[in-house]
Amino acid sequence: MALIVQKYGGSSVPTTERIRRVAERVVGAHDAGHDVVVVVSAMGDATEELLALAQHVTRRDTAPCPRELDTLLSVGEQVSSTLTAMAIHALGASACSCSGRQAGLITTPAHGGARIVDVRPRLVREALDRGMIPVVTGFQGVCEENDEVTTLGRGGSDTSAVALAAALKADVCEICTDVDGVLTADPTIVPEAKPIGRLSHEAMRELAAGGARVLALSGAEYAERHAVTLRVRSSYDERPGTVVADEPERPPSYGSAARVVGLAHDPSPPAAGVPAPPAAGPTREDDAGTVSLVGSGFRSHAGVFLLLRETLNGIGLPFVPVSVSDTRVAVLCRASRLPDAVRALHRAFVEIPAGSPGPGTRPTGGEGARGAEADGRGDRLRRTVRCRTGAPGPAPPLRRTGSAQAMAVVDARRAR
Repeated sequence: MALIVQKYGGSSVPTTERIRRVAERVVGAHDAGHDVVVVVSAMGDATEELLALAQHVTRRDTAPCPRELDTLLSVGEQVSSTLTAMAIHALGASACSCSGRQAGLITTPAHGGARIVDVRPRLVREALDRGMIPVVTGFQGVCEENDEVTTLGRGGSDTSAVALAAALKADVCEICTDVDGVLTADPTIVPEAKPIGRLSHEAMRELAAGGARVLALSGAEYAERHAVTLRVRSSYDERPGTVVADEPERPPSYGSAARVVGLAHDPSPPAAGVPAPPAAGPTREDDAGTVSLVGSGFRSHAGVFLLLRETLNGIGLPFVPVSVSDTRVAVLCRASRLPDAVRALHRAFVEIPAGSPGPGTRPTGGEGARGAEADGRGDRLRRTVRCRTGAPGPAPPLRRTGSAQAMAVVDARRAR
């Protein structure tokens, strides 16, 4: 018997028919002998509809009162949690809906973007002890300082589920969504994207930070911090999905190839002060996004940088890095060209060449003479990226976006 926390997002419960299907899945796990806690988001586009209502009753130049807006938005999850509990009852199992307050999700007082600071799931534990299935509202909690309802911001239901799983010491937290797991790229852009069988917490966090929307960044960070085992899977079938868990530490394998596990992209501007990518004609600073490679060994195998630049240049895009680490490389890209960049980089780094044995992520550089040669050329490119022209020696690694660092990149590009 296992204790499982299952989270269902809005795309999994858009209609009452889908809520019944979710209830059948939950009851099936319960009948198999597992203790199950369910966390649900608002149905479909309910949150957006509530936001629109709030805007309609306020003047265009006036933002809705944050306190009242949080109270209004919390209604969406209460509707889906009570309907899910009713559907579970109709199948012969016992369930009870719980608000974030009742589930003991304690937050900071920031309306619209609160953070969870503690979880006291007394009522949830009592329901489990009585053989019931608690159905908890995601996305919301209560501030202990003023007893106000708060919401956690976009993706907050993921964080609610992970926090509950950590507090209950659950065996696994299942993030049930509308895709088959964490994929190697956004399937709406890359139809050939494949599910990744297993990821480390670090890789999941880097994908979320790069813009992958299958799991909220706050949820990925919470899972990594509290070592919560995740399983990202489809709510529409029984495929195994992606397991996110850290393996026991092993000694570093020197000379092993760099590996790319997947790509993420974010169409929003990365930070203030970073110029839009060079292009002919007029430009706007907000007409830029980022595309990220996520994997391991990037610093020790600079051939990654060479292949990255050549791939982008091959489709007429400049190579403008905005952050570099051993596990993620993010480059700036004009927002309208992001799909082209994602497709090209997926072909270059992730898709398996013809004749390669079996599925898996593609190693890059560091293998044999060709890998060493690529790494050598890539090292020269990386030094160019990291150093301002004429600076005495190498600069520190480029980690965070900033105007000075961005100008260093532009200067280096001009020097070439």
